[in-house]
Amino acid sequence: MSRLILFNKPYDMLSQFTDRGTDTARATLSDCIAVPGVYPAGRLDRDSEGLLLLTDDGRLQSRIADPKYKTAKTYLAQVEGDVTDAALATLRRGVDLKDGLTRPADVERIDDPGLWPRNPPIRVRKAIPDCWISLTIREGRNRQVRRMTAAVGHPTLRLVRWRIGDWTLDGLQPGEWREVQVG
Repeated sequence: MSRLILFNKPYDMLSQFTDRGTDTARATLSDCIAVPGVYPAGRLDRDSEGLLLLTDDGRLQSRIADPKYKTAKTYLAQVEGDVTDAALATLRRGVDLKDGLTRPADVERIDDPGLWPRNPPIRVRKAIPDCWISLTIREGRNRQVRRMTAAVGHPTLRLVRWRIGDWTLDGLQPGEWREVQVG
């Protein structure tokens, strides 16, 4: 039976177990998870938060992380500005980035999801509003969501991955994890 761990990766933590070779030690998965033999299925940038899956099964790891399987990943993004219908339409069609056109995203404007406070908080500018969107992609380019929102004129201020496939972050606070059964 495969092991699968759902972990709520906090902001400013690396998606790896060690930080060898740096002068200043940074937070890593080993600060929260002491389960031998599991490895991240994909990654989540240091400045992003949310769901990271870890497993001891190489095939499961590949099915989750490899873009050829088109596993849906849903992000809650707090973006700068008031998202326009035109910007949402562009995200739904696919965004032309330097590394090519993205696959179409499922995206909608949402109410503030009432997440835990981020430490440190996002930068707030009184003269510029912000709003939240839910965005689902089926590929995993480097910093893709941030690049997509910036390309349509709404830079990401906070990014939380909420769902990967059928697994969600529901009920997990930053730094918490739970193991789930996988066939």
